[in-house]
Amino acid sequence: MRLLLNIIWFVLCGLWMAIGYTIAGIICCLLIVTIPFGIASFRIAVYALWPFGRSIEHRPSAGLGSLLGNVIWLIFAGWWLALAHIVTGIAQCVTIIGLPLGIANFKLIPISLTPLGTRIVDSDVYLPSRS
Repeated sequence: MRLLLNIIWFVLCGLWMAIGYTIAGIICCLLIVTIPFGIASFRIAVYALWPFGRSIEHRPSAGLGSLLGNVIWLIFAGWWLALAHIVTGIAQCVTIIGLPLGIANFKLIPISLTPLGTRIVDSDVYLPSRS
């Protein structure tokens, strides 16, 4: 089922969302200071291609640097990408077949807003982090 959902996702919105994240990553990598944002954007681009079967884990050990980086990311790139997920998710939720895809789009909004301090893990081997 994951494979089928991932293929439908890729055709309907995954490729376009990944292109958006890749463009944001390239822009971020133009300056030395914003390379961590570019790396995070490329990581999310791969996740946006095939989201089913993977999940997002927040790292509690991420410190003040991640918080400040997320604020900068939110101002310059995060809200654009989140807006794209909202519009695409609403459009997909119009049909019954598109409901799982729309929900997956809405699940991508938090990582598009705050990519630093999170990691993407396979759902099969996902173990909650110990605090």
